[in-house]
Amino acid sequence: MTYVDGFLIPVKTDMKDAYAAMANDAWPIFKEHGALFMVENWGDDVPEGKVTSFPIAVKLEPDETVVFSWIVWPSRKARDEGMKNVMEDARMKAPDPMPFEMKRMIFGGFETIVNV
Repeated sequence: MTYVDGFLIPVKTDMKDAYAAMANDAWPIFKEHGALFMVENWGDDVPEGKVTSFPIAVKLEPDETVVFSWIVWPSRKARDEGMKNVMEDARMKAPDPMPFEMKRMIFGGFETIVNV
């Protein structure tokens, strides 16, 4: 089964285009290092909960929008090697200005258990 890296990111709303450009620029590098596909989703209907929610989880500020994204890899092994290589790739440069605060990004790796 595949392996998925998932991300929840608070992005400055007025930097939507910059974020999309950054993701588009990164995709060929991820693909070169073994990723199967990448999906970036701009929050459109993301309510704030009373106990927990996407906005609460990332400490969303009024001028930000939640982005929910994932990268699919063939396996955990492929992801571990591929992600290491992506992070060491000289082409992976953070844009200036950065469209989000890295410290509030939530991420994790997930083993696929159902894929229908």
